[in-house]
Amino acid sequence: MTTRPRRPAVLLVLLAAALLYVLAGAAPASAHTELVRSTPKDGAEVGRAPAHLTLTFDEPVELNDVRVMTLDGDRLPVSRAPRGGGATVRAALPEVAPKNGELALTWSVVDEEDGHASSGRLAFGIGTAAAPAAQDRGDEAAPAPSPSVRHGLVAARWAGYLSLALFIGGIAFVALLWPRGAGEPRARVMLTVAWTCGLLSTVVALGLQGAYAELGGLDDALSASAYANVLSTGPGLALAARGLLWVLAAVVLSALLQGGGRTARSPGWRVGALAVSLGLLRATGMTGHNSEGTEPTWGALADLVHLLGASLWTGGLAMLAVAVLPRRDPDELALVVPGYSKLAGASVAAIAVAGLVLAWQVVGSYDALLHTSYGQLLLVKTGVLALVLFAAWRSRQWVRTRLELAVLLRGEAATVRPFGYSVAAETGLVLVVLAVTSLLVTADPGR
Repeated sequence: MTTRPRRPAVLLVLLAAALLYVLAGAAPASAHTELVRSTPKDGAEVGRAPAHLTLTFDEPVELNDVRVMTLDGDRLPVSRAPRGGGATVRAALPEVAPKNGELALTWSVVDEEDGHASSGRLAFGIGTAAAPAAQDRGDEAAPAPSPSVRHGLVAARWAGYLSLALFIGGIAFVALLWPRGAGEPRARVMLTVAWTCGLLSTVVALGLQGAYAELGGLDDALSASAYANVLSTGPGLALAARGLLWVLAAVVLSALLQGGGRTARSPGWRVGALAVSLGLLRATGMTGHNSEGTEPTWGALADLVHLLGASLWTGGLAMLAVAVLPRRDPDELALVVPGYSKLAGASVAAIAVAGLVLAWQVVGSYDALLHTSYGQLLLVKTGVLALVLFAAWRSRQWVRTRLELAVLLRGEAATVRPFGYSVAAETGLVLVVLAVTSLLVTADPGR
C-alpha cells in the first residue's frame, strides 16, 4: 500500500544506489567502548603488587559504567586518573594478594550510548616470570555476558519495538483515519495489549540490562541490586524514562477508551497523544547506535523519523488487519483504506531516507557492510524489507483496481479476501524486520 504500479523495482534500485553512495563517502564503522591499554599492561612482570591499576579506553567513560573485580568476585573502587581525561580510570588494589605469583583481575565497561558490555581479563606476574598474555590464555580467560541474558535482551527489545509500533501506529490510525474505531472492541483490545506489553517489556529489559552490565545470569535480572545499579547508567536511565512514559501513555489510552470517537477528534487529546508518542520514540532510540557516529544529532533525528515511520506503518497495518477488514463495512473501506495507503507511502519514504542516514552513521563502509555481523544483519533486514515492499505493492494494486468493486459489492468476502492476504503477509514480514532490528541493537557495529 505504498507505491504505484511498476514502481517497487525502481524504488529498490534507487535505495540500493543511495546506500552504496553514502557508504562510499562515510567514515569507518564505529565500535563499542574498548580497552586501549592498561598500566601495568596485561602479561607484564612487576616486582611487587601495584597499588592501583590504570585503564585507558578508546572513548570517555562514566565511572559507574566501569567495573574492576578480583577473580573472587570482589569489586574494586574506581576513580578518575589524574591524567588522561575522561577515557582513563584508576582502580585501587589495596588488599588484593597475588596467588601463585600472579595477580589476575577482570574488567568490564558498558557503552554509555547503547548499553553494550565489553570485558576482559588482565594478569601480572608478581616478582616472578611474566604472566601469560591474553592471546596465550585463550578465550575462556575473559569474562563475557551470559548468552541467556543476551537472548533475553533481544526478546525484550523485540517485544518493546512491536508494542511501540502497535500502540503509536494504532493510536495514530484511530485519531487520523478512523475515529469511530475508538469504540470497536478489537481496536480497543489491540491498544490495551500493546500498552501492557510495552510497559512489561521495559521493566523486564531494565533488569536484564542490569544483569548484562554485571556479566551475570538470568537470576541476577530479578535482583534489586541489578535494578539499582543499572539506574546509575545512561542506558538504564533511558529505560527508566521509557517506563515513565508508558505510565503517561496510560492516561492517553484511558481517555480514548472512555471518550471514544469524540476524544479521538479532540485537538487537546491529540496534542497529548503526540507528545507522549514522541517521548516514547526518543526514549527508545536513546539505547541504540544512532548517536555513535560523527554527527550524533543527525543520527538521533534520523532514528526518531525511522521509528515513527515504522510505527505508523506497522501499527496501521495491524489495525487494518485486526479491526477494519473483519468488519467488511463498505463505507469504512472506502474511507479508511485510501487514507492509510497515503499514510503508509509517506511512512515508507521516511523509513528509507532515515535508514540511509543511519547506515551512513553506524556502518560507514563497504567492508563493514559485508564483513561484520552488524552489516550482514543490516543486509538481511534490507532483503526482508524488499519483500515487505512487494507485498505492500500488491496491496496498493488492490486499492487502485478493486476497492471500488468491493464497495459496490458491500464488502463481499471473496472480493476483500486477496487484500486481507496481502495485508497479513505484509504484517508478518514486518514482524521479521522488527526481530532483525532487535538483533542489530545488540550487535557490535565494528565487528
